[in-house]
Amino acid sequence: MDNSVLWSKILDKIKSEINSLSFQTWFEETELYELNNGIAKIVVPLAIHKNHIFNNYNELIKNCFLDITGNQVEIELCLKDDIINVKRENNEEQHESHNNVDSNIYNNNFINSNLNSKYSFDNFVVGNSNKFAHAAALAVAENPGKMYNPLFIYGNSGLGKTHLMHAIGNYIHKNSDKKVLYVTSEQFVSDFIGINRKDENGTNFSYIDFFKQKYRNIDVLIIDDIQYLGGATETQKEFFHTFNNLYGDNKQIIISSDRSPEDLKILESRLRTRFCWGLTVDIFPPDFELRVAILKKRIIGEAINKEIPDEVIEYMATNLGSDIRQLEGALTRLVAYSTFMGSEIDLNLAIEALKDYVYKGISEKNDVNKIQKVVAEYFQISTDDLKSKKRNSNISFPRQIAMYLCRKLTDESFPKIGIEFGGKDHSTVMHSCEKIEREISVNKDLADTIQKLENEIK
Repeated sequence: MDNSVLWSKILDKIKSEINSLSFQTWFEETELYELNNGIAKIVVPLAIHKNHIFNNYNELIKNCFLDITGNQVEIELCLKDDIINVKRENNEEQHESHNNVDSNIYNNNFINSNLNSKYSFDNFVVGNSNKFAHAAALAVAENPGKMYNPLFIYGNSGLGKTHLMHAIGNYIHKNSDKKVLYVTSEQFVSDFIGINRKDENGTNFSYIDFFKQKYRNIDVLIIDDIQYLGGATETQKEFFHTFNNLYGDNKQIIISSDRSPEDLKILESRLRTRFCWGLTVDIFPPDFELRVAILKKRIIGEAINKEIPDEVIEYMATNLGSDIRQLEGALTRLVAYSTFMGSEIDLNLAIEALKDYVYKGISEKNDVNKIQKVVAEYFQISTDDLKSKKRNSNISFPRQIAMYLCRKLTDESFPKIGIEFGGKDHSTVMHSCEKIEREISVNKDLADTIQKLENEIK
């Protein structure tokens, strides 16, 4: 049987044994590289897949092979780079140990978790910038206290850290009887400060008891924005003891921050060291494709009954920065603006509605404004002329040159460049770039002019 056909049958059987989210995360991008001498060599996309699949699904895969082929096999997981190295080193084999999967499902009646039920793995949009963090989060959710402890997630605000943390908590809450607690670091500080309050009997024993019950009699502690513990020396000491207590009992700890543990100089070094005991993952700003996917997912999830053209979604994904919360807020404003104005959503309406949301910061690499200014000054026209609809040659030709330079010297897409030139269609930008490129090849004077402009822009 062909390897691809065999693996397709194996995957179908695995899919019937586990939930769809786990299958999509851990198996969807795998392939059977070879089956030889009782060893099934399976290619996986990331190193985290190797560890997680071996630790949790090894026996399942072997049983599926036995059911379909009638033969017992050993499983070897590898990356594509591993395959290259194996060939280079005469098929040197690497074997890893595995653990059985605990498949027991429980009901969780713990009600004081502070979890937000709207955040789940199902509605978290995965892209290249957050793929590793998503896989790590799901691995912890499936095996809290066993896989990566602590799990430390860091990245700028608005990239999905809080979503992932709640998704972990909600998954555990739904599929086990473990007690989960989500708090911000501010809440932890507030609870700790309460220890110093006296009750009606002039003591604080009851509150100390409450604090210890809340933070130590749990199975999973999720604490958001740990950087805000900086400066609270006594609170850091208490968190240190809480961490040690939970960690020593194999309880899962999940922490988020806006920076890596190494950069948290405001916290005690003994805390920073412990944050690195498990797995540290970072979330990067979403790229254009992921921003588009997030907006489309939000439109579907919110059941927005207005048609939003792709060019509007692309405009938003291009101009509103990488903060996911800001993207979602802008979408809400756009729909509301359309409703109040009684107008259909199109590009012009979006530009008007979102003018206060448009990302102002332009990186050096993507400085469209600078290119427009340099070209306008060289040809003694204004930047407004470049953005206008005027078609006389003394303006249209410099405009075509400016569009060509924007495409060559920046990472901007054709639609984004068109928007920067007064809302021109992307096909107009493409035509301009192709025209200038053709003329450069036959017109030395134009080639020299373009080179002078490039030197000035750089």
